[in-house]
Amino acid sequence: MYGRSCTRLLALSLVILSPAIMRGQSDQPRLEFPFPRSSPTQPEPGLRRRLVFPSGAIGCQQIAHAAGTIFSGTVIAITRHPATHAQAVETVAITFHVERAIRGASPGTDLTVEQWMGLWSSGQRYRIGERVLLFLYPSSKLGLTSSVGAEMGRFRVDPAGRVMFSAQQLSAFRADPVLAGKSRVTFNDLALAVQRTAEED
Repeated sequence: MYGRSCTRLLALSLVILSPAIMRGQSDQPRLEFPFPRSSPTQPEPGLRRRLVFPSGAIGCQQIAHAAGTIFSGTVIAITRHPATHAQAVETVAITFHVERAIRGASPGTDLTVEQWMGLWSSGQRYRIGERVLLFLYPSSKLGLTSSVGAEMGRFRVDPAGRVMFSAQQLSAFRADPVLAGKSRVTFNDLALAVQRTAEED
C-alpha cells in the first residue's frame, strides 16, 4: 500500500515537473560552430574597401588609379597554401615572370602574388604558361590581392606581346583617345594611356 502510494506520487510529480524541465532545457544556449566557413560568395577576407565602379563609369582612369601594381608577364608557378594558425585563410600563390612593367614590378624578375582561395574557386584562375597584363589592387593587411574590378583589370596577351581587350573592356575604354575601338594594342600604347591618367590628376 505504502509502496503504491509512493509510486503514484512520483509519477504525479514527474507529470507536473516535466514541462518545467523541458522549458529549462530549451532555454539553454545552443552551441554554435566556432569557426567561420568560407565560400566563394563571401567577401575577400582582410581586404580594404575595394573601388566599386558604377555602371558605365569605369574606364582606364578608374582602373589605373585603383591599381598598386601593373605589369605583363607569364605564369610560371601556382602553389596552394592551406589555412594555418599563422595564415587564417586558404590562399593560392601565383608566380609570374615579369616581362614589362608600369608600376610596382621590375621587368625580368619573378613576382609572386597571393590570392584568396574563394576567388580562385569562383573562377578567377590562372594556368601555367598563360600570358597576362594585370592591374592589381594594393596588397591587403593579409598580403592578398586581386585584379582591379575582377576581369576588368585582367587582360590576355597574344604571342606578339599585344594586349587583347574583351568586349567589356572595349566598352570601358571607348573614351580613351588612343585605345578606343581597338581589340589589341601594344604595351606601349597602354602604358601611355596609364601615364595620361596620372597627368590628369
